[in-house]
Amino acid sequence: MYMIESKGGAIICMLLALFFLGTWPAIMTLTERRGRLPQHTYLDYTITNLLAAVIIAFTLGQIGPSRPNFITQLSQDNWQSVMFAMAGGIVLSLGNLATQYAWAFVGLSVTEVITASITVVIGTTLNYFLDDRINRAEVLFPGVACFLVAVCLGSAVHKSNAADNKSKLQDFKSLETASSSQIETNQANSRLAKGKAKEGTAEFLVELEKQRAIKVFGKSTIIGLAITFFAGLCFSLFSPAFNLATNDQWHTLKHGVPKLNVYTAFFYFSVSAFVIALILNIRFLYWPILGLPRSSFKAYLNDWNGRGWSLLAGFLCGFGNGLQFMGGQAAGYAAADAVQALPLVSTFWGILLFGEYRRSSRRTYVLLTSMLFMFIVAIAVLMASSGHRK
Repeated sequence: MYMIESKGGAIICMLLALFFLGTWPAIMTLTERRGRLPQHTYLDYTITNLLAAVIIAFTLGQIGPSRPNFITQLSQDNWQSVMFAMAGGIVLSLGNLATQYAWAFVGLSVTEVITASITVVIGTTLNYFLDDRINRAEVLFPGVACFLVAVCLGSAVHKSNAADNKSKLQDFKSLETASSSQIETNQANSRLAKGKAKEGTAEFLVELEKQRAIKVFGKSTIIGLAITFFAGLCFSLFSPAFNLATNDQWHTLKHGVPKLNVYTAFFYFSVSAFVIALILNIRFLYWPILGLPRSSFKAYLNDWNGRGWSLLAGFLCGFGNGLQFMGGQAAGYAAADAVQALPLVSTFWGILLFGEYRRSSRRTYVLLTSMLFMFIVAIAVLMASSGHRK
């Protein structure tokens, strides 16, 4: 199997993971805003997410002089570590599923900020102690503090932007409780008056509400924030679980049994994530939540609108997670949590693709800039804390 041994190689893995993990949520948001049911999107995503782990296992997990390789470990008595890896996959799958609904309520940027910050504050602390403190605490924890500040700024950005949107919508009477027919009338009038709605305007927000799969007008943003914080708690546990699977800090393996390598652990991790996602999303097809329309497995198979994007999102997330774990095994999983600065990437896509924060107030722009600055500082500090696993 191929192993990352240098700090420089680990940092390259982290930077690539940062880009991949910051891009796939934007693609998922794109399909939802175009009206594709999240159940359909997530089922496609889970297929290629697992496929990415299989590709990594049978390539990087098999080449090179290091032993044992991926196939050899499949038959070894290492079920204790396998359980940790699969537990990590389950909580990651639950977190990813939750964020897909949170994006609609509070936006891509704020969702990624809050979940990433919770992940770093809790997950990085756990990984630091699990890794026997190979990362420099005097550098690592100031980076964690930057993420904690970022989550506060993220909440302030959301509150300020929500107030901006409410102000934009003041000309649409009783929009919070408007029926779909009223929304259609407003939309038609807007188009007649100004043509295609411009991003950031009230007409744009109404048009988006009409088109998107998850309807959010008239629903409390507290729901979105609650889902976001739940996702963050799930994300904070998957990396420590993976750390336990590959390094056996609790000495659960029998004497003489090799520890799971990154590729074998990632394979089991992805299998469990696939199974839980498959079960929950098939259930949501027939018993949807948050007012989504009911669907069926047949309807999912026939829905090719946006399928290519959904499959691409799964590949990006799968390879991103694999690169994060490869970097973490070399330089410490606490430092690898620097990839949770993915809001730097997702905010860029949110502004570029979805017009988030267009025509917002100066206060919102100041808060947004401050939030992004804290992430830049955090990622630099966390990567500087990288150690070397002996």
